[in-house]
Amino acid sequence: MVPDNVHDFYLGSAGVAGALIGLLFVAISVSAERLSGDGAQVHRIRAAAALTAFLNTLAVSLFALIPGHMIGPTAVAAGGSGILFVMASLLSLVRLRQVRWGTIRDALFLVGLTVVFVFQILQGADLLDRPGDADAVNTIAILVIVCFLVGISRSWELIGGPSFGFTHELVAMVRGREPEQAQPEESRAGTGETGDG
Repeated sequence: MVPDNVHDFYLGSAGVAGALIGLLFVAISVSAERLSGDGAQVHRIRAAAALTAFLNTLAVSLFALIPGHMIGPTAVAAGGSGILFVMASLLSLVRLRQVRWGTIRDALFLVGLTVVFVFQILQGADLLDRPGDADAVNTIAILVIVCFLVGISRSWELIGGPSFGFTHELVAMVRGREPEQAQPEESRAGTGETGDG
């Protein structure tokens, strides 16, 4: 049974997951050209990863609302389906020889998603053994939140939203200063000036 203190959480997350799935369909229809052009397979995997994360949250949340001990088996089944999706995605990248530096980040993201699904399966299995374990239900609720964040992130990348990562901005800032420093030296060399006076 789902404890009363997290029942409302699952009720809310089911509604949010349904809304996000609808918005994902809109995002896919808007960015349809990205799913058929260069690098289409990577964009398809991003779209499928977002859908998998949102479907996972929707299934777990809806089954958590059914009276009885439904959340354990659902967590195991949804987590297992998620792992199968990740394996298929990684195999697809290898088969199409799209494992390049640019796709390593996507592959690592998929591995991270696998970790989430493995934890979900373990907590679901714990609930199958001990249906009254409130800690496992709470952990699954946290994993639902993680899946929301994963799905939103994948959706953002799918539509080509801007990225402002710390490392990216730091590298851009350093690269942006290099030409400015090189330019005065080149202009001095062209005029025959040396900085010695």
